[in-house]
Amino acid sequence: MTQPGYEELLTMIRHAVYAHQVNPNQPKDALRFWDGKTPYVIHPIWCAMMILHETQLPDEIRLPGYQALLLHDVLEDTQSSLPDNLDERVVALVHGMTFDSFQAEQDVIWDQPDEIKLLKLYDKTSILLDAVWMGDKKWNNLVDYTLALADFVEETYGVLNIVRIARTLARHRS
Repeated sequence: MTQPGYEELLTMIRHAVYAHQVNPNQPKDALRFWDGKTPYVIHPIWCAMMILHETQLPDEIRLPGYQALLLHDVLEDTQSSLPDNLDERVVALVHGMTFDSFQAEQDVIWDQPDEIKLLKLYDKTSILLDAVWMGDKKWNNLVDYTLALADFVEETYGVLNIVRIARTLARHRS
C-alpha cells in the first residue's frame, strides 16, 4: 500500500460522508448524540486523521488503519456497503471492528488481532471527546475499557499519541 494521495483520501472521505449522511440506518444515526446537529461522520474522520499522525507506526499499519477507521461504522450504522475496490486487508479490519453491541465488543476484543485493538483505541478515544450524553455508569465502563486498550497498545506499539490522548480524556466520574 502506498502513501495516501489526495484523490484516494478524498474518495474515501466522500464514501464515509455519503454512507453516514445520506444512507444511515435511521435518520438520527446521521448525527452525533451530544447535540443532534453535528454530522456523525466527524467521528470516523477524526479517527482516520489521528492514525495518520502517528509517526511511530509503520505505514503497513497506518495506511490500512486510516482506511479501516474511516469506514469502520459503515457496516454497523448505515445501509451502505464498503467500496468495491477496497484492499482485502482493509475489509478484514473493518469486519474485525464491527460488533452488534458495545458489550459484544468487550466480550471478544481480547481475542482479536492486535491491530483491531489498536484501531479500537482510536474509536473509543474519539467517543470520549463528546460523550457528555452518557450516564456515569456507562461513561465509567467506557473509561475502563479505553484505559485497558491504552495499556495494551502502549505495551504492543509504544507510547503513541492516541495513548496519551486516551489517558488524558479517560477520567472516571463519581
